Amino acid sequence: MKHSILILGGTAEARQLAEALAGDQRFEVELSLAGRTRAPVAQPVPVRIGGFGGPEGLAAYMKQKKITIMIDATHPYAARISGNAAVAAKLAGVPLVALRRTPWERRRGDRWTEVESVIQAVQMLGERPQKVFLTLGRQELLPFEAAPQHHYLIRSVDPVEPPLDVPHAIYLTSRGPFAEADEARLLQEHAIEVIVAKNSGGPASYGKIAAARSLGIEVILIRRPDLPDVPSVETVEEMLAWLSHAPASPVPPLK
Repeated sequence: MKHSILILGGTAEARQLAEALAGDQRFEVELSLAGRTRAPVAQPVPVRIGGFGGPEGLAAYMKQKKITIMIDATHPYAARISGNAAVAAKLAGVPLVALRRTPWERRRGDRWTEVESVIQAVQMLGERPQKVFLTLGRQELLPFEAAPQHHYLIRSVDPVEPPLDVPHAIYLTSRGPFAEADEARLLQEHAIEVIVAKNSGGPASYGKIAAARSLGIEVILIRRPDLPDVPSVETVEEMLAWLSHAPASPVPPLK
């Protein structure tokens, strides 16, 4: 049985999975991107860009395209998309499996303060002016305008437009992975005192966490949101192993 797979992407793992499946004659693969990144990395399979119109729209799309398996390989903080995928899978009767990378775990020497939201992260910076490294999405930066006393170093994949209404901000546009040594040099060059980041997990952006540990720099880490309770795996290799059973069964079992 040839399966038609819809991958909800936007992560390195989604691209790696698409690359692994691109030449596999057992599968017909389409990758869906939200379209928030202006210049996404080239993909090895057909790509759909943009939203679906909620879970009902996604369910209708899967029925139209005769999708037999949906894979949620979105970012761990894309809670709304993951929620829509879980509902759409039930509406369309399509099996859903999530590819969710393991979150980072605190190690000896880490100076972490974990918070629930960006707004809480802003509050944790306090009143004393600090040099802050922000590694969040462009859409999540606006709350920092409420704390203009700090000096911000802001890194994003796309330019931040318009820039934040704060007197002291330096902008970097770059795409990971970021090596620990390079991150350490960056932190020292800008005399960074605190990092604000998400617990994205995976190796691509862990360099700043490791560098902060070695330099004794504080990290304000935003906790992951609650995600739907669906079958899931943690790595691309595990997902490929799961899919290897697909030709023998329309809904391969996931233990």
